[in-house]
Amino acid sequence: MSSNHQKAIAIWLLICCATIFAMVILGGATRLTGSGLSMVQWAPIMGILPPLSLAEWQETFYLYQQFPEYKIKNYGMSLDEFKSIFWFEYSHRLLGRSIGIIFFFPMLYFFLRGRVEKSLKPKLITMFILGGLQGLMGWYMVKSGLVANPHVSQYRLTAHLALAFIIYGYIFWVALDLLFPEQQNNALMNREILKKRSMFLSIFVFITVLSGGFVAGLKAGLAYNTFPLMNGQLIPDGLLSLDPAWSNFFENVTTVQFDHRLLATALFIIIPVFWFTSMRNNPPTRLKLGLNLLLAMLAVQITLGISTLLLHVPVTLAVAHQGGALLLFTITLFVSHQIRKG
Repeated sequence: MSSNHQKAIAIWLLICCATIFAMVILGGATRLTGSGLSMVQWAPIMGILPPLSLAEWQETFYLYQQFPEYKIKNYGMSLDEFKSIFWFEYSHRLLGRSIGIIFFFPMLYFFLRGRVEKSLKPKLITMFILGGLQGLMGWYMVKSGLVANPHVSQYRLTAHLALAFIIYGYIFWVALDLLFPEQQNNALMNREILKKRSMFLSIFVFITVLSGGFVAGLKAGLAYNTFPLMNGQLIPDGLLSLDPAWSNFFENVTTVQFDHRLLATALFIIIPVFWFTSMRNNPPTRLKLGLNLLLAMLAVQITLGISTLLLHVPVTLAVAHQGGALLLFTITLFVSHQIRKG
């Protein structure tokens, strides 16, 4: 495969990453505005078109009124109020379908033109399959809220978020492989040690994101809106109040928020230490840039997280915090990749 073909495929994959990033942002806004259960049917083909007439809007609204969220949380909602939440969920699903189109047809073109080398083909096919599974996971998540208790399962929500990060990370990594296929000439000291540390950091950031998914799923960000103390305590009461004990980490609002704070605080220590030790090992220019961006993004993300908490989770800040998590994850992957190529 020629370098031009490699670059073209890499650019296409980065465009896919950008659309997934937008999907994560829009998904956060959909959740935070309480719009996720406004579409009670899953129609992958026919659902592309929204209601176009008053009769269609009334029918769509009628379907929504048959489910517990309307009866328990939004009883008496007007049609115009329903439209305001419908458009968020509709846009989220439409963007998901658009990502499928943006991925599939260029992939088909590159395949038919013989521009994809043999080792890359299974990776692209895997990406496409994962994208389809993500659509199913999204509907599986929504279904958990179309029940007597109109609340989306925090387990399914976190799984949906995790799969989005995995797909994004996989596509981004392959794009980096195509953009930077050769190792740079700069001698990076202690490369093997830094490789292990960078991989650990990427995994740690991902775990912190998962803990944020449980915070979002349980609306735990609304429980304790002070920092660094929780209800006047550094370690709040009730961390292990549920039985069995393991369920506290996924179902106890206090524990879930405490864990997310703890993991974020650990990153606040780990990333500067990683930056300092990496900068002492003669990093090449691209890696040095990535390390500096990593440190800067950490400061931004910590600021967004604390601000979101103190201000009782305003939608704009909360969405920015979710987007910041994906940016931080992106930079950790870039740094990890550059260490392998540095």
